[in-house]
Amino acid sequence: MKKLNNKGFTLIELIIVIGILAILLAIVLIAINPARQFKQANDTKRRSDVVALLDAIHQYAADNKGAIPGGITGIATNIATAGADICDDITTEYISALPKDPSLTGGDVIDCTIAYDTHYQVMVDTDGRVTVSAPDTSDLLPADIAVTR
Repeated sequence: MKKLNNKGFTLIELIIVIGILAILLAIVLIAINPARQFKQANDTKRRSDVVALLDAIHQYAADNKGAIPGGITGIATNIATAGADICDDITTEYISALPKDPSLTGGDVIDCTIAYDTHYQVMVDTDGRVTVSAPDTSDLLPADIAVTR
């Protein structure tokens, strides 16, 4: 009688290995959490944009004897053609383009003659301090991103 020499894996062994791999994949996806990573990246861009806008406004004020760009009032106003239209004042010399919120499609605002909306807000208080804020932050942050100087 000949002895059979079976080589390979049984169906049970293959199912167990596939199950273990599925569990490891689920653990890795939960640890990485791509949706959370994208939200954090968008909030980081918002912080950077708010600081860049505030820097451009202050550079404008420094060059214009303390006068801030037109359209900035004591009420938080959206930086848009219908709101605080500061595009013409700061994009020529102080910032290359008005940044837009990462939730919006399209690139940053370069042409001030076309209608735009950045979703960022700007205001000045009674002491002359300018605040730029990003109200569209993700649910990871406890409040809006805002910088005042």
